[in-house]
Amino acid sequence: MNKIRFFRQLVILLFLTALMAGCAGTRTSESTGEYMDNSVITAKVKAAILEDPMLKVFQINVETFKGEVQLSGFVDSAEAAARAEEITRRVKGVTSVKNSLVVK
Repeated sequence: MNKIRFFRQLVILLFLTALMAGCAGTRTSESTGEYMDNSVITAKVKAAILEDPMLKVFQINVETFKGEVQLSGFVDSAEAAARAEEITRRVKGVTSVKNSLVVK
């Protein structure tokens, strides 16, 4: 009986270890918490862009990875691209902005 209980505890310990390792982030992948945080940052950036009358939210794609936001898409002017970057930098949680917006 003692061996069976030891084996069960070992299996549970290995399972929990594997579970924890599966949720951890690496340099190239996000942890579950980071993914949720980045989703919130993306939503906040899109909402901020939507509130600005100079910008059209449907022209700008927003992606976030580990706090770094990438803006891509086509905008009407260089001023619009600069404004989108400025608004994005002000959002809480943004660590850096990569502005890949193209003026059409």
